[in-house]
Amino acid sequence: MTTDVTVTETGAGTYTQQITVGRHELTADEPLPIGADTGPNPYDLVLAGLGACTSMTVRMYANRKGWPLERVRVTLRHYRVHAKDCADCETTKGMIDQIDREIELTGDLDDTQRQRLLDIAERCPVHQTLTSEVRITTTSG
Repeated sequence: MTTDVTVTETGAGTYTQQITVGRHELTADEPLPIGADTGPNPYDLVLAGLGACTSMTVRMYANRKGWPLERVRVTLRHYRVHAKDCADCETTKGMIDQIDREIELTGDLDDTQRQRLLDIAERCPVHQTLTSEVRITTTSG
């Protein structure tokens, strides 16, 4: 099931945006001094989507297996690095985006279960989208 996401300028600040996702409302903005800092910036929202998907994917798998996972916590950071500093990247010139993801698993899990949950995190659909070829089409309405 696909839900439309609509983003509209609010007029309240230079970059303040109202985001509507189904029946949910969010605000996005740029941090001070560029924007009014009334909400997360666009990269923060991408990280939030990846973190939520990662946590949900791990939780679904642990529940299906009946494993004693008490809590999942995902911490993410985004920054840009020089491509020449990335040993395992295809791109060799310019800058590349780097996302660091730390997954904390709380519960009485053995080492095999922990490793399997970390492996499953790689299969989160948002992770798969971000690491695959993505095509974006734009139209004017």
